[in-house]
Amino acid sequence: MTGFPKGTSAKPQEAAQAGTPRLRLLTRRLELVAATIELAQAELSCAAALAGLLGAPSPSAWPPPLNDEDSQRHFLSLLRQPGAAGWSLWFCIRREPRALVGSAGFKGPPKERSVEIGYSMLETQQRNGYCTEAVRALLDWAFAHAEVDTIVAHTLPASRPSMRVLEKCGFIPVGIGPMEDGVRTLRYERLRA
Repeated sequence: MTGFPKGTSAKPQEAAQAGTPRLRLLTRRLELVAATIELAQAELSCAAALAGLLGAPSPSAWPPPLNDEDSQRHFLSLLRQPGAAGWSLWFCIRREPRALVGSAGFKGPPKERSVEIGYSMLETQQRNGYCTEAVRALLDWAFAHAEVDTIVAHTLPASRPSMRVLEKCGFIPVGIGPMEDGVRTLRYERLRA
């Protein structure tokens, strides 16, 4: 990847919403908002409250697949650690018409020059290219940090759409990953260009 697609912003932007500055990325169709403690707490308690804080209508279903209460609690715990801003969940909001469509992000700050990325869109929002668009923006954001040389992703072998997102974003399969829900995952990596 050589940069952001037309209409995106390579620089993180601060947006004051509900009185709190938030880290956000803009792509052609999406606004990605980095989770804060306030947003993570709202996600755990009420989807309508989360949507309200993000300035979006309440989705008919939330959370997206694979973002269960355990993962939500993990992200909330992660956000309480120093230096976690941006290295956690990002909420994906379609800009026009405005709608909360899913989430993407990292499973923690860089360790040994590597981070792990994950993503999930609401079922009604899948197959619109939103995952690919969000992952590309997050790749650029992560590689803008000198402490990241490798971005890792794990996906289930039966999840062809997820594999396709990774391939479109320049990831290559490198082997077997950890177990997830009793199934061995596939490991993909993307190296700094």
